Amino acid sequence: MKKQIESADAVTRFLRSLRERNASAHTIKAYTQDLGSFSTYIGSREWREIDHVTIRGFLSHLYERGLSKTSVARSLAAVRSLYRWLAQEGMVEQKPAALVSTPKLPKKLPRVPTMEEMNSVLDGAMPETAAFPERDRLMIELLYGCGIRNSELVGIDLEQIHLKAEIILIRGKGKKERYVPFGDAVKSALAAYLPVRQTILSESRKNTPALLINQRGGRLTTRSVGRIIKKIAVAKGLSPDVHPHTLRHAFGTHMLEEGADLRAIQEMLGHERLSTTQRYTQLSMKHLLSVYDQTHPRAK
Repeated sequence: MKKQIESADAVTRFLRSLRERNASAHTIKAYTQDLGSFSTYIGSREWREIDHVTIRGFLSHLYERGLSKTSVARSLAAVRSLYRWLAQEGMVEQKPAALVSTPKLPKKLPRVPTMEEMNSVLDGAMPETAAFPERDRLMIELLYGCGIRNSELVGIDLEQIHLKAEIILIRGKGKKERYVPFGDAVKSALAAYLPVRQTILSESRKNTPALLINQRGGRLTTRSVGRIIKKIAVAKGLSPDVHPHTLRHAFGTHMLEEGADLRAIQEMLGHERLSTTQRYTQLSMKHLLSVYDQTHPRAK
């Protein structure tokens, strides 16, 4: 029992070190869950007693529970990070997780709505299913018009929007900040939404810095955003697979198709590595090949 307590204590200290290094809340939540499962699996064994065979057994156990390759790969990443930390703290000499290969993940490029499809969603009125049409239009305009993440969207406070300069201060992963420009469509959506927001806050007697609120005056959650986006997408004839991140992908792809510089897209999306942004060239290349095949006389 004592060994299990020591094991749990090491995981707690590791997670605390992640918070101190400004790891994202999503990463900490995922690692807490993954390392909890790993601690339960190894039971009373000490960290230094664990070898790569044990870790492979843990991954097999996850597959048997029905977890996807993506989830299993994430669990392995959590165990690897933990062992790196244990080695730094002098608690282990070996890093057995390094000997276990990551499950091969399928390289799936997201199906991105076309510019015409996005225009069909945003041109004209919001569908009747939109319970708060002014806010919902602004949400879609921000996700698609600025390429921001769902978590970044719900985190925007009113003071982060600089109307005259037409930029928003976005707080991204690891508390990194960046400025993202917005255009007339977002400006128009803001003008329609802000008075309604003020009315709701006055009637509910609530005071929140959040830009996006629900009808009770509270800050909107990422889960609510996902549900609302899907409902509007379906009502407007898009695939039910559309979610907030799909609109971010559409932003990057459409910017590239229209001739935007890859570095500029990287900056706006808040990608640390250019290689992350470069996947949009694959999406764009598919579009270019399709256009070529359909229009060039020598392609027939």
